[in-house]
Amino acid sequence: MKDLGPVHFFLDIQVKRSTAGFFLSQEQHADDILDRAGMSDCKPAITPVDTKAKLPSDAGEPVADPTFYRSIVGALQYQTLTRPDLTYAVQQACLHMHDPKDVHWMFVKRILRYVRGTAGKGLQLHRSSTLALTGYSDANWAGCPDTRRSTSGFCVFLGDSLVSWSSKRQPVVSRSSAEAEYRGVANGAAECCWLRHLLGELLQPLSKASIVYCDNVSAIYMTQNPVHHGRTKHVELDIHFVREKVAVGDIRVAHVPARHQLANIMTKGLPTTLFEDFRSSLCIVDDARTGGV
Repeated sequence: MKDLGPVHFFLDIQVKRSTAGFFLSQEQHADDILDRAGMSDCKPAITPVDTKAKLPSDAGEPVADPTFYRSIVGALQYQTLTRPDLTYAVQQACLHMHDPKDVHWMFVKRILRYVRGTAGKGLQLHRSSTLALTGYSDANWAGCPDTRRSTSGFCVFLGDSLVSWSSKRQPVVSRSSAEAEYRGVANGAAECCWLRHLLGELLQPLSKASIVYCDNVSAIYMTQNPVHHGRTKHVELDIHFVREKVAVGDIRVAHVPARHQLANIMTKGLPTTLFEDFRSSLCIVDDARTGGV
């Protein structure tokens, strides 16, 4: 094998090194998406999605070219590799891939307008002296207007750097907000456990428990209470999984106020001020701030 030296550009992801760490961006990819959509000169939007209710699948008229819709949304999916702030909005657009309507395309155009104004932003991976693994988990109960399934999301930090994130509709209908939140905690805990095993294989084992922050007190109580109440038997597998990880010391579930719950950006539309605050907390910065070389 040949050593090609330090990476600068790989699979449409630009890598810049600095004293702070690595800066990953996809500005060229963003420009290509806007050009394909005919929106290179569109008016920028401040956020990728508003705070209104989610769009149902049967709203509006079918788009003229469903393949074009799927192509643009698929390209936006790839953009989320370095842009966690797009994850929730793109996930919502993906729900309508099978039969996109004109209102769904307007939703995608809002995302593209946001990309237009933030194309230079990217993910900053910070140099850190600690290997603490910290997760944030949240769920938006019964948010889907078609199926009433909940949307759960998590983000995981290794030291000061965001290394994993997700926004996904849950596979079943949750019968309470506590159940939806607990399923979200289970997803976040599973991701932390996978990362712990990966670090162990890389000879960097973690000695301390990974903390998963949740803003639902009932969900936290279920991770600690060994008694199975009748109202929680339908989530028994998730309960057993998380409790086992808590018991062996791999995971600790702690409460965080909703105002500081970073995973909110993965489950719902947020007001501009709160969205921008969470976005900066997810290590998303402008290229000019990195001081890359």
